[in-house]
Amino acid sequence: MKSFYQSHLILTILIVLPLLGAVAAYLAGERNARVVALGTGILELIVSLPLFAYFDPAGTCVMGAGGDQARNVFSTGGPSTVAMQNCVDTPWFGGWGIHYQLGMDGISLFMVLLTTLLLPLMVLGSWTYIRERQRTFYPALLTLTTGVVGVFVALDMFVFYVFWEMMLIPMYFLIGVWGGKERVYAAVKFFLYTAVGSLLMLVAILYLHFRARAVAGGLETFSYFEFMKLPLTMTEQVLLFLAFALAFAIKVPVFPFHTWLPHAHVQAPTAGSVILAGVLLKMGTYGFIRFAVPLFPAASTDSRTIKWAMVLGVIGIIYAAMVAAVQPNAKKLVAYTSVAHLGFVILGIFAFNMQGLQGALLVMIGHGLSTPMLFFLLGMLYERRHSYEIEDFGGLAATLPVFAVMLVFAAMASIGLPGTAGFFSEFLVLVGAFRSQPVLTLIASTGVIFAAYYMLPMVQRILFNALDKPANRVLPDLNARELAILLPLVALILWLGFYPKPVLDRMEPAARGILEMSQNHRLVTPAGYPVAVAGQNR
Repeated sequence: MKSFYQSHLILTILIVLPLLGAVAAYLAGERNARVVALGTGILELIVSLPLFAYFDPAGTCVMGAGGDQARNVFSTGGPSTVAMQNCVDTPWFGGWGIHYQLGMDGISLFMVLLTTLLLPLMVLGSWTYIRERQRTFYPALLTLTTGVVGVFVALDMFVFYVFWEMMLIPMYFLIGVWGGKERVYAAVKFFLYTAVGSLLMLVAILYLHFRARAVAGGLETFSYFEFMKLPLTMTEQVLLFLAFALAFAIKVPVFPFHTWLPHAHVQAPTAGSVILAGVLLKMGTYGFIRFAVPLFPAASTDSRTIKWAMVLGVIGIIYAAMVAAVQPNAKKLVAYTSVAHLGFVILGIFAFNMQGLQGALLVMIGHGLSTPMLFFLLGMLYERRHSYEIEDFGGLAATLPVFAVMLVFAAMASIGLPGTAGFFSEFLVLVGAFRSQPVLTLIASTGVIFAAYYMLPMVQRILFNALDKPANRVLPDLNARELAILLPLVALILWLGFYPKPVLDRMEPAARGILEMSQNHRLVTPAGYPVAVAGQNR
């Protein structure tokens, strides 16, 4: 069993299984599609869970023509190594240098586990919400899962791009077909924003490919590790970093590229909002950590880059909080909280120290639990009242006591109450960011107060205001299916709040490796001569 979970086969299975489930769900027909999708989601989760137990934080492997070879080392062409596991390197389009190249470290481990956790919960959350075109809705959801898992484990840049784009199509249809009244506008806006950034990233990937071929005397490669060896001029690093950073900033989304997100969240069905907030936004922050920083360390650690990135992160925290506070629509309010939370992630990444980076990674996980829980609860409320408008509710604590407990808990987790996942993660981010930019960090810390300013009034108005609308007096409380969705999220939020050590221990070697690579600048002059660059911000 242990050898299986340390081989590349487990990653291939986690990628292929949802795709096979999508075909089976479509063939099962309208009435049975959700049953097949639920079975696939549960199986995907069961298969993935032992990864946590068998993951070796110190384990490494090497890419070779023969496939996965455990306990060796990837060389990055410098003093650093990348601690990857479950590796495979098999030629796909060998003549073009495209390989089926996968691997996983402590960072991608938890992104994969978060994805597989949310999949069966999303199917259960859609059980009665989706009533039409089920045989296409559930295959779209499963196909989207394949793309997301592939993004988190791909180590060939061409394969990464294929999975990145693969995610775009099913999400477009989830919003555009099963969304609200303005679903077409929201879907098109989501597609255009993401596609523009993706195309610029593709241009940058192709430039790195041809650059690697020139340096290696004709060797065709799209390998992440070969790209990390490339000596680049500062101009090349800056331009390529900007191309990657734009694609990732749109996906996060970083202010001012956030305008697509509220529309997409409000119009998307519950499952679409859950996977968007829980996983898809993390693809952007993951992209910064995995690709933008290691591939272009001189550009990413330049003092001007750090300052601008952290300024945009702080603006996102404060601006999103202010906008959320005046939203009449509960779902749009929660959507804006994602911009604020992920602003903390940007702060942690560009602090370039262990506290900041591990805090950012924990924020990604904690946000991937608390915000989906809020969207699930709002979706359950929508099924009962067919409205997200806060003014349509009031006094629900009297008629829906279990729902009220869950909503209060989710709101406290989103705020970052001590004992929940959000508190420790945001504390780490602020400690790390303070060492880099103390003034900006002090401004960002006010976002914790603003979080209470927008979240608590929403809870007050929905649950504890006067029960003055007859329709709210006869609503049924949460049923067993709905509790089965929420209770795993409650347990994980509390676990990360009280005992995050197992997660931090598994992420620590990968986070340390990213920080080490950020100091290996590999600069050359335009004429091709190496430039000595100290391992600190310039």
